[in-house]
Amino acid sequence: MPQLAIPAVFMRGGTSRAVIFHARDLPDRAEWDPIFLAAMGSPDPNGRQLNGMGGGISSLSKVCILAPSERADADIDYTFAQVQIRDPRVDYRSNCGNMSSAVGPFAVDEGIVRPNGDTAVVRIFNTNTRKIIRSTFPLEDGRAATDGDLAIPGVAGTGAPVRLDFLAPGGATTGRLLPTGKPADRLDVPGVGAIEVSMVDAANACVFVRAGDLGLTGCELPEELERDPALLDRLQSIRRAASIAMGIARDDAEARTVAAVPIIGFVAPPTDALTLSGDPIMAAQVDLTARFLSNGQPHRALPLTASLCTAVAANITGTLVAEALAPGAGAQVRIGMPSGVLTVGAEVEQESGGRWVAHSGAFYRTARRLFDGRIYVPR
Repeated sequence: MPQLAIPAVFMRGGTSRAVIFHARDLPDRAEWDPIFLAAMGSPDPNGRQLNGMGGGISSLSKVCILAPSERADADIDYTFAQVQIRDPRVDYRSNCGNMSSAVGPFAVDEGIVRPNGDTAVVRIFNTNTRKIIRSTFPLEDGRAATDGDLAIPGVAGTGAPVRLDFLAPGGATTGRLLPTGKPADRLDVPGVGAIEVSMVDAANACVFVRAGDLGLTGCELPEELERDPALLDRLQSIRRAASIAMGIARDDAEARTVAAVPIIGFVAPPTDALTLSGDPIMAAQVDLTARFLSNGQPHRALPLTASLCTAVAANITGTLVAEALAPGAGAQVRIGMPSGVLTVGAEVEQESGGRWVAHSGAFYRTARRLFDGRIYVPR
């Protein structure tokens, strides 16, 4: 039987890549999962996704679905799908900040949005988190510019800057910026014991742990973490316990089925470190050090939504992130991570009643269309 051919675009957004579909070219929502799994080459017990477009790591196993928005405050609706690699599962519980940077350029180049002048401002409604993201980027001859001087850690070369402003990012997963109402909590984790964490929900729900409480320095690279399966198991146990505490999952069994959120990371004060390319990062160049897991894998850079959540948490008194922050750090937080230094801005305020509010978060990415055509999947 001939394969099903579906129009698609393959794009890099930040440090991720994804297959992007127009919603109009897809069947009913109930039929999406097998299409996305086949497109990525999942499930693959070998973890390589050679029978599809995926790359064997979470940042390369993604799908975006776009459509014109009917909302008055948005131009385009954006649904993100995280395709699991070894399991036959697609997760719609989170957003991808990196791929968010490709949405605006896609919308312009595909004629969904038709801006005038030399700059585009595209209002994106992310259906996963039900939050608005404002994407601003330069145009060239009516299309999204690709050439520019912006270099981002983890991506070779330079490109045109895409500014992303996440508006009112608090409570994207749980409905509350601090899901437990406290900046830090002590969790009793089976197999781990009692451990202090900060659970913050901005752009995506995250749980933060001190690197020192795990016996780490915070500057470990992904390959080193991957060689310690016992550590990864401990982190996953903490993540599942946090999922229950945050109200994302009812019990451990359900928490095991929700791989995308909360995202777990560990933080440390500024420290000298090496990047994946071997370049040094000096402690004076950063405000704190962070490492994250994405869908169980040590991330080669930082998930951008987790980076935004880190910057928000850094501005909330009492969180483990704020505790690790260098003295004198401001709203622009420089995060040392495996691929270099990422700067994220966050506007956070404590209201008179003591409630913390995240007004916005912003950062710059680059994006590039890699190819377009048709993707083939079994019928």
